[in-house]
Amino acid sequence: MAASTATAVKDFRESSERFLRIDPLMLLATIGLIAASIYIVGTATQDDRADANYFLYRQAAYAGVGFVLMLLISRFDYSRLREWKLGIYAFLIGSILLVYAMGVSARGSKRAISVPFFSFQPSELGKLLLIVALAGFMVDRIRRLGDRETTSRMVLLAVIPAMLVIGQPDLGSGLVYLAILVAILFIAGTPWTHFAALTGLAAAAIVVVVIAAPAAGVEVLKPYQKDRLTAFLSPGENQGKEAYQINQSLTAIGSGGKTGRGDEATQTKLDFLPEHHTDFVFSVVGEEFGFVGAALVLSLFALLIWRALRTLTIAKNFYGALVAGGITAMLMFQVFVNVGMTIGIMPITGIPLPLVSYGGSSVITTLMAIGLLQSIHAQARETAAVKRL
Repeated sequence: MAASTATAVKDFRESSERFLRIDPLMLLATIGLIAASIYIVGTATQDDRADANYFLYRQAAYAGVGFVLMLLISRFDYSRLREWKLGIYAFLIGSILLVYAMGVSARGSKRAISVPFFSFQPSELGKLLLIVALAGFMVDRIRRLGDRETTSRMVLLAVIPAMLVIGQPDLGSGLVYLAILVAILFIAGTPWTHFAALTGLAAAAIVVVVIAAPAAGVEVLKPYQKDRLTAFLSPGENQGKEAYQINQSLTAIGSGGKTGRGDEATQTKLDFLPEHHTDFVFSVVGEEFGFVGAALVLSLFALLIWRALRTLTIAKNFYGALVAGGITAMLMFQVFVNVGMTIGIMPITGIPLPLVSYGGSSVITTLMAIGLLQSIHAQARETAAVKRL
């Protein structure tokens, strides 16, 4: 009894010391983005429901839950996750398959499972689960990182959940899964010849999906998905629904000027801008707060990603570096694609802006991922402090 108590006290002391070594700049960027999200979502949705603060309160609740989980995970020994990789991967696949059996349909897609208080989207949590699982599988083959078999296994492990998610259909999350795969392979030192081969396979797959399959009467992508992927190329000439979204987004951001239009942001207030609290939340920032507001939000993301990259370089072990790299790639890819689609340089894929777009699954998962980064950072500092003694 005394021994177990002493062990518990020791674990608590170590976790407390670990918490004190978290990255303050990463925490600052996270708090800034969350605060911006709650304010932006609140102003953008005041006229969307009878309760003007409906979305604001819910976003604040999601952020609160996610923040608590982030702090708890930052005190957790992330290396244990490597031992649970099989269970984590099985849970990832099982949760995605559960959507097909129990998911609720919304706007032609079945992506979420209805639970008390909100709709849980397994594909969002799956991003983080895929990172920790793939990193674990990669570490197990540390002596054969350059083998084709290793690359093939990693690709198969990532493509299976990606295809299941795309079939919901959720093209955006599926693309994030593939971006995570590429990042982990790159950090692991996969030979460039393997990347060349994968690029060729990806090009062949695109030809099959876009040209060969439709010619054979097989519809892989739904018509609206094709429109989303091509509308950004010539939004002025395309008057379809997807081009309408891009055109309204460009109008909103362009009208914001240097300091924004504030309460006179007509594109948002009059509901011309679609999905203004989710996919196109950055357009709201541009219209209401102008270049200054957009620059501030992007600066916070730059700070967050810089600290994530810093964590990658100081991780105490290979597994931590892979996990940090996967999380960094997840954040960078989502920010680039989401902001890019609002300014017309990327196709509309339904990828949310991390920590800023409204949504419980996205906000909570991202905060959990940041908690894992903090755990990696704290343990790296712990290890460095011990070596100095």
